[in-house]
Amino acid sequence: FFVVYFDWTSSVFHSVPYPVTCTTRGADLTQDTVVVLCPPQCTQWRMSVFGTGVYAAVSSICGAAVHRGILGPAGGPVRVHRLQGRHNYISSYAHGIHSQALSHWTASFSLTSRWSHFDCQMDIAMVIDSSSNIGQRRFNLQKNFIAKLAAMLRVGPIGPHIGLIQASDSPRTEFLLTNYTQPKELLFAIKELAYLGGDSNTGKAIMHTAETFFSQENGGRRGHPRVMMVLIDGWPSDDLDQAAMLARESGINVFLVSVAKPAPEELSMVRDKDFMKKAVCKDNGFFSYPIPSWFSTTKHIRPLIQRLCSLDGLLCSKTCYNSVNIGFLIDGSSSVGDGNFQLVLEFLAGIARSFEISDVGAHIGAVQFTYEQRLEFGLSDYSNKDDAINALRRISYMSGGTSTGSAISYTTQNLFRRTGPGRNFLIVVTDGQSYDDVRGPAMAAHKQGITIFSVGVAWAPLDDLKAMSSEPKDSHTFFTREFSGLSEFVPLVVRGICKDFTENN
Repeated sequence: FFVVYFDWTSSVFHSVPYPVTCTTRGADLTQDTVVVLCPPQCTQWRMSVFGTGVYAAVSSICGAAVHRGILGPAGGPVRVHRLQGRHNYISSYAHGIHSQALSHWTASFSLTSRWSHFDCQMDIAMVIDSSSNIGQRRFNLQKNFIAKLAAMLRVGPIGPHIGLIQASDSPRTEFLLTNYTQPKELLFAIKELAYLGGDSNTGKAIMHTAETFFSQENGGRRGHPRVMMVLIDGWPSDDLDQAAMLARESGINVFLVSVAKPAPEELSMVRDKDFMKKAVCKDNGFFSYPIPSWFSTTKHIRPLIQRLCSLDGLLCSKTCYNSVNIGFLIDGSSSVGDGNFQLVLEFLAGIARSFEISDVGAHIGAVQFTYEQRLEFGLSDYSNKDDAINALRRISYMSGGTSTGSAISYTTQNLFRRTGPGRNFLIVVTDGQSYDDVRGPAMAAHKQGITIFSVGVAWAPLDDLKAMSSEPKDSHTFFTREFSGLSEFVPLVVRGICKDFTENN
């Protein structure tokens, strides 16, 4: 018997952001770092925003947060960091907000999203150890640990959903993702779990979970990342290879939390000493989390939650980072100039660097255009990230006129011709008015299943950029007056690609 008690007023589980209005400026705040709460529907206000990435303190905080892509129509918490003043705040268009340029201001601020359970919209399967390895006492400590974890995650209709499976001789599903959508109900269900005993057949439990647990019939939500957190006390009794492969091919992100790893004298009893590498989604240290003892788990809860809820860290099969085809359509017209052309290539290299490029992973290709089009390299020409990025950086500047519509048609027919719909993305970068129609070719690309992000610089007309972009236009259209401002769009474009991929798959 044990008691789980949580102080919900504690700063660990609850902190109250400072409420602001849609027009509150950065200069109105007095603290160096503060979490503010922006109200809903700030996107409908006319808000003054100066800068890109770093904003002049005269800017609306909530307006800057919308521009940065970390605040939507529903409002929410945002973390504000006060900075020193600077020169040359860059104008740009992003997420429906047109920020203005400013030559100088005495103070600045930057923004980050403030993590909350509402941001963690994962479907999480907890696979816990109920074998004879762990024993009744440590099993109770394990329940206490996952109860604290679940309490901090705070399940809810728009937050994370949690289900639970016990690993023993045979796996047993205790509850599905939608059985408990209120924190108190979930904590009570965890408290009532009965210890099973038997072998630690973790592979069998992973296989069981991967096969049906995340189906829509069992409460899996379309477009929500799937996470499987597997707890092992000591080592598993069976092999994990086939189970882990099935999980990866199903697009499930497997995290392994190992507690009390085998002592040197126990290693001879471990069937597969590489079981941790084989179980996790990817052997890069992110997906495995060792804890030395069940008596020291509390300090590991928040770091583990940050991993479980990290969209940027999820790299399993069928996630955006290693499943997309990205085409770069690059304006090589005379108005760009050689120096600015290199800035465009660096911007695109920054996007490419975020993806896992390989034969079986993500692919990138590039087309340069003036009045003519030139296929620089195809989606299958490079099978690793370094080679692909080097090829991108070696593209030579053409110079000439601007026929963006013809270039979109050429790219649709020549770059994406052998790829299926649902995972194809085209990033169009241009600095001026096209001499031909862009609407017809863009519409044809959309019908072919190609998602278009348009990025304009200098004199590129916003109407043309929006005409090329996929829906919703505001989240697929970006504009900056200066080529040096392109780098600020890298995380926004990458995040947009992953959001679209997740929703469509």
